[in-house]
Amino acid sequence: MKPVDATAPETVVLVHGVLMRGGELALLARRVRRCGYLPRLFNYPSRNRNVRGNARALVKFIQNLREPVVHLVGHSLGGVLILHALQIEPELPPGRVVLLGTPARGSRVAKRLQRLAWGRWLLGNSLEGGLLETAPEWAQRRELGVIAGRIPLGIGLILGGLSGAHDGTVAVAETAVKGAQGSIVLRTTHTGLVFSRAVADQVCYFLKQGCFKSAATPR
Repeated sequence: MKPVDATAPETVVLVHGVLMRGGELALLARRVRRCGYLPRLFNYPSRNRNVRGNARALVKFIQNLREPVVHLVGHSLGGVLILHALQIEPELPPGRVVLLGTPARGSRVAKRLQRLAWGRWLLGNSLEGGLLETAPEWAQRRELGVIAGRIPLGIGLILGGLSGAHDGTVAVAETAVKGAQGSIVLRTTHTGLVFSRAVADQVCYFLKQGCFKSAATPR
């Protein structure tokens, strides 16, 4: 681990979702940087390697940073990877965690896609142990915040399977993580979670305070 420099910004690792390559997180990364953090993007092959394999790669990525504090922010499947990574190696550097539209309880849309040949091809190895199943239970001492969206525009409108409030891809109920310090629902779509200024503001606030702004709509 590097010597502690009290003037250095704390690191935030951003983890993208399925079928993405990390570029869509550039705007969120810039906003996190303006909040005083050093953003780092973790890119992984969401289709070609299973979730546990990608989670182990995330563990190694974090360890190789050799930073005393590492916060984690994951969008969709990226949040599932974070939960698996912290189960694999609970003693990673301290830091807070924020999940954005993460189907921690499994994805009904992914289950619909699994029934279709093209859907199984599209999602590849992200299905087994990932989008189809409940993520590992939260048993960490670090603070965890969950942000969900509630504009119902996305592939879920075509495939069906979603009920209650949802962001077009993931239902708000699917994002629930028992033991989270805070959970809020914002007016955004699933993809919009990584582009929304309101989401970025809440991410930065949670990383600094360990809670969300009280003005946000609670779940």
